[in-house]
Amino acid sequence: MKPAILVAATLLAAAPPAIAHDIKSAVDPTKPAAFDITSASATTDGRLSTFMMEVAGEAGSVKPEATGKLEGARVTAYVWPTGFDPSAVGFAEKSGILALAITAHPDFDDTPLFDENGDGDPANDGADWHSHWVVLGKDDGCGAGLKVLDVSPGVDVLPPTAPMLPLALDSPGMSPSLQGKTARVTVPVRDGENVSFDAVTAELQVNAEGKAPLLCVTAVHDIASGDLSMPGRIVKQ
Repeated sequence: MKPAILVAATLLAAAPPAIAHDIKSAVDPTKPAAFDITSASATTDGRLSTFMMEVAGEAGSVKPEATGKLEGARVTAYVWPTGFDPSAVGFAEKSGILALAITAHPDFDDTPLFDENGDGDPANDGADWHSHWVVLGKDDGCGAGLKVLDVSPGVDVLPPTAPMLPLALDSPGMSPSLQGKTARVTVPVRDGENVSFDAVTAELQVNAEGKAPLLCVTAVHDIASGDLSMPGRIVKQ
């Protein structure tokens, strides 16, 4: 794992020219198999983009344990940082790094418009894997030097399906697939061809005092490129 400041600085730097359409990563037995990325790819039909990553073990087989409260709650995530401007999905222009994430967190539900587990209650689904767009930014106070940006709902620009938390986080309601070694999700975002991306497996945590930075990236399990240089490119399907 890179030092926290180096990880953050690298992610927020401009991506270099494309060297590959997909990303390959060697198996690392020192990493948890469910988070050890072996490849990542992305495709688009011009309207929808599909992001995929493969891991050495079973994707989605490990989730955080419940703590019983929002403060200090843990989040497990499969993440694709992208070269899309955040305005592509409804956030403020040039506000940070737009990333697509598949997350699970049993202590809170941040998808109030959707009933992922189909039990008739849209407010109890946080423990099930679900998708988010998030905007990431640097914060040296976070364990991995990164956070989901803190915002003010009603003041800052947010997508229409944002859950109105004080975070640059959207809940588009697109169901992810975690089967075997593969994590995959398809989302509506236009003009994706040749946009850069990377793949990351990470842990996040809600601030124990409920204050900013509210949602920190606390640990990075693996980075497909090794250095967050976003060498992957979305290809036309």
